[in-house]
Amino acid sequence: MVAPEQISVRARGMNFGALAWGEPGDALALLVHGYPDTAWTWRHLGPQLAALGWRVVAPFTRGYLPTDLAPDDRYRVSDQMNDVLALQEALGGDGRSVLVGHDWGAVVTWAVTASEPDRFSRYVAMSVPPPAAIVAPLKSFSTLPVAARQLRMSWYFLFNQLPGSERTLARLIPKLWRDWSPGYDATEDLRNVFEALDGPDRRRAALRYYRNTLGAGVGELVRMKPGAPVLYLHGTGDGCAQVEIGAMHSSRLPRGSRFEPVDGAGHFLHLERPEIVNPLISEWIGRPQADRG
Repeated sequence: MVAPEQISVRARGMNFGALAWGEPGDALALLVHGYPDTAWTWRHLGPQLAALGWRVVAPFTRGYLPTDLAPDDRYRVSDQMNDVLALQEALGGDGRSVLVGHDWGAVVTWAVTASEPDRFSRYVAMSVPPPAAIVAPLKSFSTLPVAARQLRMSWYFLFNQLPGSERTLARLIPKLWRDWSPGYDATEDLRNVFEALDGPDRRRAALRYYRNTLGAGVGELVRMKPGAPVLYLHGTGDGCAQVEIGAMHSSRLPRGSRFEPVDGAGHFLHLERPEIVNPLISEWIGRPQADRG
């Protein structure tokens, strides 16, 4: 594994810790992690993209050490989306920039395509389909079994709403990794997660993503209409979000998009099957074009 630089970026009045690969000044590839995870999740993909000529930056999202806690407990999708846009600007990104997101990072990627579809030249979303796809199985009798199974799988979303549930994360987070990516050895990832969520304020922040979204943030998700082509990857053994939901929605992705199920992978497919995922992403985004500015 190629060791990354550890950098700090100032954006929106916050200090964002980040990992970086490649040469400063090269076209920007911004990689955004989800929960319960950290920027170290990109340790396989980052060097691969840097070898193609990208300046790869993977921030620790708001609330995750070494990034600052969010002011006023703001952890909605719109807050993360604006972080991504501000980080692109702070890092000198231009129209060649690409955005890759997993889990919550995928939701943010869908949000950017809905809000500013031309901001990045290429988009990749992993493990979470557009919000409209998640609720679609509830609208048809024939797909109610899929909806029912997904509701059972999403029990943690409601559990995270309970006051004090952050005190259970020492047990809950390892269980989620086991359930979501069966058979994957997450020892290294869990060590990174608990370093990033050190202390009650950090753990509470991680759950704010769920609490704030289920509250005032629901409207943001309902209104979200992705508007740019996306490479959407989903593990066939994902124990968090069913690949069937993504497959059902694939024909309704923005024109030019591509849906790819990844066999033998669960939720953290980029860690489980980098030999499959990395080439798919590399082919989709290619090498940076020369700066025409």
